[in-house]
Amino acid sequence: MKDFKKYFIIAAPPADVYLALTIESTIELWSGDKAEMSATPGSEFSLWDGSIVGKNIEFEKGKRIVQQWYFGDQPEPSIVTIKLHPHGEEETSVELRHTNIPDEDYEDIVDGWTHTYFGAIQEFYEE
Repeated sequence: MKDFKKYFIIAAPPADVYLALTIESTIELWSGDKAEMSATPGSEFSLWDGSIVGKNIEFEKGKRIVQQWYFGDQPEPSIVTIKLHPHGEEETSVELRHTNIPDEDYEDIVDGWTHTYFGAIQEFYEE
């Protein structure tokens, strides 16, 4: 199992980035795919039409999201923590930490976070 941590700068305030991560219709706009999401602890979620699935654990509006991502019959949960910090006047510094990533999925997960997930959000707000 491996862990991944990275920071991203998004050209939008934390409140907007939080909504982009928690509102189905906004997720579908920046991802271009079907999403099921609720900002309710204990709710299940599905992104990219089921390519990513898991459970929402905690929410702190505008500041933090904690999720459990499912990887088959993995014995320990894979936990994603996203923290949003103001950066300058109208930007957000996103602190991403993803723990317990199965070794065989690590490279795909890192690439996905960097290019597909937060890369798409960065592009969405730059337009």
